[in-house]
Amino acid sequence: MSVATRAIGRKLPGNVKETRAMEAIVIAGPTAGGKSGLAMALARRHGGTIVNADSMQVYEGLHILTARPGEAQMGEVPHRLYGHVPSEESYSVGAWYRDAQVVLADLRTAGRIPIVVGGTGLYLKALTGGLSAMPPIPTELREVLRGRLKSEGPEALHRELAREDPQAAAGLDPADGQRIVRALEVVRATGRSIASFRAEAGSPLVDPARTRRILVLPERTRLRAMIASRFRAMMEAGAMQEVAQLRSRRLSQDLPVMKAIGVRELSAVLDGRMSPGEAEERAVTASRQYAKRQTTWFRNQLPDGWEVFEEASAALEPGIVRVD
Repeated sequence: MSVATRAIGRKLPGNVKETRAMEAIVIAGPTAGGKSGLAMALARRHGGTIVNADSMQVYEGLHILTARPGEAQMGEVPHRLYGHVPSEESYSVGAWYRDAQVVLADLRTAGRIPIVVGGTGLYLKALTGGLSAMPPIPTELREVLRGRLKSEGPEALHRELAREDPQAAAGLDPADGQRIVRALEVVRATGRSIASFRAEAGSPLVDPARTRRILVLPERTRLRAMIASRFRAMMEAGAMQEVAQLRSRRLSQDLPVMKAIGVRELSAVLDGRMSPGEAEERAVTASRQYAKRQTTWFRNQLPDGWEVFEEASAALEPGIVRVD
């Protein structure tokens, strides 16, 4: 898939009648790249409902640090699958697929166009390509691998995965412990690569031929600045207090919500182990690294047919709607 400063492929038709024939609009891209503003603009223009496809924005415990839409935005435009999962739970791509299936069916019945927006590649892949049926994993195997992840770190397990399932290992960041463990679980439980199960995908939730697919990939230097600016805004909005409140619930550190970028760094400030300035610097660095991984995934994993823009506002026809 090539990446350009202007859209690849067709523009969205300008009149409502043709747009209503579209089944959905999907907006993907790295964190802080302007996806949410574009989704709001398109929702205003077409009377759409915004559906979340971000794996952290599903949790109720973190509003500020996950950059969930604010009350004003959610009051103006209907939003679905935001903050609906208790922080005490882990939420999988399979759970999102099932929830999204229900939401999209509701929107079709209501005659509203869904605008699916997020940066979690596996959610978007399930949406447009279907979800593969993963095999059951023995509890003992899962516990052993998760214990080793804690004690030995992801790089050691990634080396083992490279020997047992080179295909899966080649597509994973050596620091992505959760997905490395998942791939090891599958290959050791079944003798098959996790990729072979993913190839047996179920039905997509939308028809790609009737879906406008937008990928926002800002220029690297500009995205780095956007990430830093957004985290400063999060701090001003009360991110520290949000983390303090989350910690007061004494949740397991293994839960996804406790691994959100910023939680660990601001927790160190609250414990007196780090200054606010150092915590902000580390959180911004972690966000930039995450955005880099997202960008690599989108460039390598998304199929043809996506329109690619450096500026989110370029996905709109000039002079019709402004992106806030």
